[in-house]
Amino acid sequence: MKYKHLFGPVMSRRLGVSLGVDLVPYKYCSLNCVYCEVQKTTNLTLNRQEFFSAEEIMGELDTFLSSKPHLDYITFSGAGEPTLYSGFGQIATYIKTKYPAYKLALLTNGTLFNHPEVRKEAMVCDLVLPSLDAVTQSVFAQVTRPHAELKAEDIIDGLTQFKHEYKGKIWLEVFLIPEINDTETELTALRDAIQKINPDVVQLNSLDRPGAEAWVKPLTLVALKKVRKFFSATLPMPVEVIAKVKYDTQGSRLDEEVINLLHNTLKRRPSTAEDLSDMLDIHINEIGKVLRQLHLEGRVQVKRESRGVFYSWKE
Repeated sequence: MKYKHLFGPVMSRRLGVSLGVDLVPYKYCSLNCVYCEVQKTTNLTLNRQEFFSAEEIMGELDTFLSSKPHLDYITFSGAGEPTLYSGFGQIATYIKTKYPAYKLALLTNGTLFNHPEVRKEAMVCDLVLPSLDAVTQSVFAQVTRPHAELKAEDIIDGLTQFKHEYKGKIWLEVFLIPEINDTETELTALRDAIQKINPDVVQLNSLDRPGAEAWVKPLTLVALKKVRKFFSATLPMPVEVIAKVKYDTQGSRLDEEVINLLHNTLKRRPSTAEDLSDMLDIHINEIGKVLRQLHLEGRVQVKRESRGVFYSWKE
């Protein structure tokens, strides 16, 4: 069966075997991050909407979960911000009520947590993974290109309030870009904000696949470890560098099939991730995870053109 709202399960470097639940249309987000691997946001919004009927999403979940698959998490994620879906809380509660054996994770940019209803809806999740990439408003604007009404201090206040109310775990991701948000001034401000939010874990990340803007480059592992040391010196929680793990094609039949499909397609003609998703009828996040690892392994090469980032197979 082809699913409209579900993708995977995929092997996630943070969440293990994860079934993705995509609640919003493609590229609906409150941020337009320069590093985004699904490229530029086309619908920059703060308006929560019922983009799809809850019954449609719950029906797909019932069909997929009827076979009782092994999953480490059911994860709300996708090519947009999940909490923009006004029925997010209804779907999360439905899963936890009908399928209590499964743990729920929420991948979010954290921009809507200053709204009490969003915090309340997220309470049912076992794990929330928000991001915070900058604290000073000028750097926040440069990195995330937010909706005009968004302020970094409001995001920090929302996440801080959520931590006070929430009983589950919070893993806070910080995405670092050289000479932008890894300066001493910005890192000091980030550290102070992290102390205020008090997440359970801080995870440092950097670019490993072409982002929305060509000028965005990755931090070296040495630089990432230096940032970790800076944070760890004063923060009470663990600070991790998110490892670039080898993609386990033997562990997932579907991933091996995706790799073969990509090989057969890209050796004929270069394509964008979006093109591949449309041609192969595979969710963009699933395509993206495999392309990321193939790029890290040097099995595909990339070229940025006016229509986007094109991938081709290296023979």
